Amino acid sequence: MSTQIKSIVEELVRPFLDENGFELVDIEYVKEGGNWFLRVYVDKEGGIDIDDCGRISEYLSVQLDEKDPIEDAYFLEVSSPGAERPLKKTQDFYKAVGEHVFVTTYEPIDKLKEFEGTLVSYDEQTVVVEIGKKKFTIPADKVASARLAIKF
Repeated sequence: MSTQIKSIVEELVRPFLDENGFELVDIEYVKEGGNWFLRVYVDKEGGIDIDDCGRISEYLSVQLDEKDPIEDAYFLEVSSPGAERPLKKTQDFYKAVGEHVFVTTYEPIDKLKEFEGTLVSYDEQTVVVEIGKKKFTIPADKVASARLAIKF
């Protein structure tokens, strides 16, 4: 159900985002406590601000009210993906080469399931993360999640 809702929401919001130079980063439809949340993460060149989020939220609210694809009561949140932006699409990984990242895997690679370091390369088959002076080559199909990470 969640995947279907995410797909419908993407279909509703994509024209507005494309027309106004925004990038759809992710959509979540999750239950937290007793409440459902529909979260839409967007970005644009130079970053997104509160006014951008407000415009997108207003547009999407009207579309959701007209189509009414979600039976449950929910809270709509539109926001920036933040400094620790998720890497989900191929282009996200390519843009993140050279950046500090945090990657988790479905199964251990060299006895590890978490990798935090510099994304050295990405080629759709493998993700190469350098931690210290050691490089780890991770098959792309073994990546459970990936995001930019703040380096301390």
